[in-house]
This record gives sequence, C-alpha cells and structure tokens, in this order.
Amino acid sequence: MTSTCGTHACGCGSASASASASASASDSASDQAEVARINGVALHAAGAQPPGDMLRQRACTELLRQQAQRQGLLAEDDAPGLDGATSAAAAQAIERLLEQALQVPEPSEAACRRYHAAHPGFGSQGERAHLRHVLFAVTPGVDVSLLRQRAERLLLELRCADDGGPRFAEAAGEWSNCPSGAQGGDLGWLTPEDCAPEFAREVFGSQEVGVLARLVHSRFGLHVVQVCARKPAQPQAFDQVQASIALVLRQQAWVNALRQYLQLLAGSAEVEGVQLDAADSPLVQ
Repeated sequence: MTSTCGTHACGCGSASASASASASASDSASDQAEVARINGVALHAAGAQPPGDMLRQRACTELLRQQAQRQGLLAEDDAPGLDGATSAAAAQAIERLLEQALQVPEPSEAACRRYHAAHPGFGSQGERAHLRHVLFAVTPGVDVSLLRQRAERLLLELRCADDGGPRFAEAAGEWSNCPSGAQGGDLGWLTPEDCAPEFAREVFGSQEVGVLARLVHSRFGLHVVQVCARKPAQPQAFDQVQASIALVLRQQAWVNALRQYLQLLAGSAEVEGVQLDAADSPLVQ
C-alpha cells in the first residue's frame, strides 16, 4: 500500500498531488477530445455521446445556425443548447437562410412528362372490387367452433349454388350480422383502403371472382365473401397528375440543393468528432 508523509519536505506529497493533477488534466483533455464540435461550438455535453444520426443532424443544424449568424439573420449571442435544442429565433433564421440560399426553379413540363413516362402508376386510382358478404360476428360468449362450422357449411352451399347470386342474397338476409344483410350483403365497390387490413389482404391478395374458396377472418368475425367484379388500378392522364409530379420534382430538387449547400458549409468549417456527410444527414432524407 503506497502512502505519503503528508509534508512537502521529502517531496512525496507534492509528487502525489502532481500525479493527481496530471490525471485530472488528462481526464479533462480526454473529455475535450470526445466532444464533437463545429467551429469550436460543442454539439453535446462532455461524457454524452448521442447516436450517430442524431449527432450528424445536430452538426448540420449548427452549420446552418452559424451561417445565419454570419449573414446577419441571427443575433451573435444566440447559442445552441448542449441537448441539441435551438432557439425559436435560430429556427426562424435558418428558415430564412434556406429561403435565400436555395433557389429551386419550377420543374418544366418536359421534366414532368419524363417523370410520368418513367412512373406510369403515379397517382393511379387503386384496385376496386364489388363485394358481397355474409358476416358471422364473433361476440362475447359465442361458441366460435360452432360458429365456424355454420359458416363453413354456408360457404360450401353458396359455392355449389349456380344461380347467379340470388341464393347469396337470401343467405345474407338470413344469417349476416352486418346491416348490409338487408341489401343482400352488398358492400358496393371498395378499395383496399376501405377495408380492415386483414380483410383487404384476403380479398385483394388474388384475382379470384365469385364466392371465395375460404372463410375470410377479420376483427369483426368470419366472412363468406363474394367478389362480383374487379376493376384494376387505373393510371391517370398526365394533365391530371402534372401538378403533383411538379411538387415531387421540386422537393427532390430542394433536397439536392440542401445537400450541396451543407457540403459547401462543411467544407469551409472546422468539424471535430463527427463524420459529416450531408448525404447521410436526416435533414436531407
């Protein structure tokens, strides 16, 4: 066990103090080295290590905040928080900075037509199906096994019926726990978005027409489903989607401009402790 005499006469006390001071200085230097900075401004507290994506986002925000200060859009005494928070004034200044710096032209009609030709399904109206069903609702206290047997017997009967649909309508009126039973189980024309997801997967997952060969399970119960007709997704004419395509292209151009602007700022900044690639920043994804 090492000890000291506690006096300065022999030098052991001062040696211990010196070693302690040296260790403290080393720890301080280590903390300094571990803190990521943009032009000397810390992006987080010493000892804290934000995840990579968060650190890059903070770095990009700090590049823009400092540029806003250089452009006179933000007071010089504005400072970021060590938790990555920026002031309301800084957020507004960054927004004004980007409005001035990122001049994105409106997409030409030719560019919009090229996009439409390359993405023929853009803006298309989804697949639709004209459906009828008989719902055997699963309610508290119901014997699910008996309910399933009844539903399966009806499914077999309706698949064997070859009468063009009248028997299905009669069965819906007699057995269905859905209000549509009064209309012969008719649900009208539906898209996948109109249905519960699990129902849509079964009905729109194939191109079957007629009474489906299996019961369809949903959160509401067991369904005997008849697909009366299907309509495939309908592509939209260019004139109908030109405005939406222009919006997509303008957003893509803005993202590219922001990426290049961040790369320019990073190239002239002193970046420490963070791998700053604007293309990977959450700000430009």
